[in-house]
Amino acid sequence: MTSFRNLRSSVTALALVSGIAGCEAGGPGEAAFAADSPPTVALAQERPEQAPAALRDAATGIDDSRRTAIVQASARVAPAVVTINTVRTQRVRPSSMWESFFLPPNAARRVSGLGSGFVIDAAEGLILTNDHVVEGAERLLATFPDGRAFEASVVGTDPVTDVAVIRVESDEPLPEAPLGTSEELFIGEWVVAIGNPFGYLLSNSEPSVTAGVVSAVGRHIVPTQQDEGFYLGMIQTDASINPGNSGGPLVNALGQVIGVNSSIFSRSGGSEGLGFAIPIDRALHVASDLIDHGEVRRAWLGLEVEPAEADDFGRTRGILVSQVAGGSPAAAAGLVAGGRIMAANGRRLAAPLDWEDVLLDIRPGSALSVEIDGRSDPVRVVAGDLPSLNAERVVVLDDLEMITLDPQIRAERGLASEDGALVISASPAISSQIGLRDGDVLVQINNVRVRSAEDAARFFEQLRPGRVRLGVERRGGYVFLDFVWRRG
Repeated sequence: MTSFRNLRSSVTALALVSGIAGCEAGGPGEAAFAADSPPTVALAQERPEQAPAALRDAATGIDDSRRTAIVQASARVAPAVVTINTVRTQRVRPSSMWESFFLPPNAARRVSGLGSGFVIDAAEGLILTNDHVVEGAERLLATFPDGRAFEASVVGTDPVTDVAVIRVESDEPLPEAPLGTSEELFIGEWVVAIGNPFGYLLSNSEPSVTAGVVSAVGRHIVPTQQDEGFYLGMIQTDASINPGNSGGPLVNALGQVIGVNSSIFSRSGGSEGLGFAIPIDRALHVASDLIDHGEVRRAWLGLEVEPAEADDFGRTRGILVSQVAGGSPAAAAGLVAGGRIMAANGRRLAAPLDWEDVLLDIRPGSALSVEIDGRSDPVRVVAGDLPSLNAERVVVLDDLEMITLDPQIRAERGLASEDGALVISASPAISSQIGLRDGDVLVQINNVRVRSAEDAARFFEQLRPGRVRLGVERRGGYVFLDFVWRRG
């Protein structure tokens, strides 16, 4: 590449001999260039066919120097980035007693939302984005940088990792984003965040680009009062990520997607140099499950952990095993309560969130290498399916699916009840009628103990019309639900 000093010397020399350059063997084209105006690099870029050879070389050098790795990476990925517009129905709540007199019951309004996404499978029209971008959306519109817009449908979503997959159908070829890996990222390496933070406010559908570096990896974000859910194992960057960028790609200098932009850490609501992205390897594993199974296949080990005691400086080493479920993969591997786990699959553990981060990346059948304090060799634990997935379903009242609570399911769900009937699926109609929700444990009907899903089905079959009281474990506590039972 031409150095700045040599380039400046070349331009100066050419300017001094411009008259000679126009009269020598440069030909009529170069003479016309010189007669028109003093030869400059800008003019050489505008009219290269009329510029002297040396000046053409200088202009080419400057043009090449502008095509940085960031420019090339952006150009490689941007065509596959889409703006996602959503429409959802939102319930209107009165802000004052005065408003409550005028708002009709169940008043609602249509609201629009905005996010970004990128194509991961052009042949199938599959687009990766965030769960919070499409959550509750009744209609989705994906708009490409070239202006093409398609109605989209949701393939699957996972609130735990904030990943969603949507699909568009097109008879024309779609661009596809080159995918990289989030393993072994360099702290300080250049990255580019691509998305559309303002949507149609900018009067076009072209995505915006912000540049920064990888500030850190493996970051856990604990929710504040305004936020919902934990973000685990995130890539931190100082590339500006603003509302609307959510779901867009985080790209390395090679033009490969290494993350899915998901959130900003901000007191003002704008970017403050703390942006976070979901590692692409995790996002693709989740997307694969959503595409193939319609849901994420969570792994189960059958152990619970708690923080280790901190030293005087607040530091901890490893995490403690607090409980191991009988018959679980952890029990089969020889893990016992009281053991200290120092690392899992090569990742050092300092807090329970580190453990949860590891679990997000394993699936049923995956082998987990666990390093236990005091043991020379790691322990191999083979993850299994969630016990609740394999339990026999009992259908109650046609719209209610329940399973019998056992020690493994109790450990999986972190439930207090020794026995009962766990609600796996309750239709909106049945929830409205009797109050049961997904995840409730039915332990009592009219002062009669419920010990299994079969008990619950039998009791409901024998219920007489009248007032009914249900005892339910819900979110770590016990509540009573009263309703009037009318058969038929």
